[in-house]
Amino acid sequence: MMEKDKYIRFDWAVKRLLRNKANFDVLEGLLTVLLDRQIHIIDILESESNQQDYDDKFNRVDIKARDSKNEIIIVEVQVTRELYFLERILYGVAKAITEHMALGDLYSEVKKVYSISILYFDIGKGNDYLYHGQNTFTGVHTGDHLQVTVKERDALVQRLPSEIFPEYFLIRVNEFDKVATTPLEEWLDYLKNDHIRPDTTTPGLKEAREKLVYYNMNPTERADYDRHVDAIMIQNDVLGTAKLEGKIEGKIEGRIEGRIEGRAEGKAEGRAEGKAEGRAEGKAEGKAEGLIEGEEKGVFKVARNMKKMGVSLDTIVLSTGLTEEEIERL
Repeated sequence: MMEKDKYIRFDWAVKRLLRNKANFDVLEGLLTVLLDRQIHIIDILESESNQQDYDDKFNRVDIKARDSKNEIIIVEVQVTRELYFLERILYGVAKAITEHMALGDLYSEVKKVYSISILYFDIGKGNDYLYHGQNTFTGVHTGDHLQVTVKERDALVQRLPSEIFPEYFLIRVNEFDKVATTPLEEWLDYLKNDHIRPDTTTPGLKEAREKLVYYNMNPTERADYDRHVDAIMIQNDVLGTAKLEGKIEGKIEGRIEGRIEGRAEGKAEGRAEGKAEGRAEGKAEGKAEGLIEGEEKGVFKVARNMKKMGVSLDTIVLSTGLTEEEIERL
C-alpha cells in the first residue's frame, strides 16, 4: 500500500468522523451493501450509550442512526471481547426501541431496529464471517411462517414478524480471508486490512478513499490516531500473550494430570489383568493337580485289586510303579 493510500481504521472513523453529516455517505454505503437496499441516513440519534468517549481506546464505539424509512440502525464496532456481549446487544436494541417512543404513543409507532456488530475478536465457533438472526414464528408441524393481521389506515394488512422484530448482524472481521470480489467482501477487506481498491465502485468505499485518508488529518489528529493504533496493538499483544500462556499452562497441567491418571489407570488395569491371569493360572494348576491326584488314586486302587486277586508282589510293582512298602500297606 502506498503512503498516500493509507486509510484510517474503521473503528476510529466511527468514533471521530462518520458522525459528521458530511461523511454520512461512507456509513450509508456499508449499510446499503449489508442490508441490500438503499440506505439514506437522516440523522444521528444521541443517547447515553451513543456518546463519544475520547479516552476509550479499547472498548466499543457505536452510532445510532435513523434512515429514510424512519427505522433505527445501530452500528457497533468492538475491538476486544466484553463479558455478556450478546446480552448487551439485546439490551441496546430494547433501549433503542423504548427511547424513541414518546410517552402515550401507540404500539404501532414501534420502530424496527437493525443491530450491526463489527467484531474484531473471536466470539465462538462458526465458519462464516457474517451471521444474521431475527425472531420468526415457524409452524411446528407445517413449517410455514406466521403472518400477523394488523389494522393500518382503516384496513387489515397481513404483516410478517420480520417487518417488525429487530434484525441482528454479526460481522466477524478476523474470519474473513478471501480475495475480495463482491461489494461485501470489499468492505470486509477494508474492515480487516484497511485496504480499498483504487478502482472500487462499492458504495461507501469510493467515498472513504477521499474522506478517510490518513494524511488528510492534521498533525494533532494523526498523533491521536497513532496512539490509538499503538494502544490496540499493545492490547492485542497482551491478550495474545495471555492466551498463549494459558495454552502452555493448560498443556503442562494436562500432561501432569494425564500422567497421574495414566498411572492410576495403569495400576487398576494391572490389578485387573493380574487377577484375571491369576484366576486362569489357578484354574489350570487346579486341573493339573486334580488330574495328578486322580491318577495317583487310580494307581492305588489298581494295586489294591491286584493284591486281592493274588497277583505276585513283583508283578504289582512293575504294573503300578509303587514300592513294595506302599503295596504292603494297602
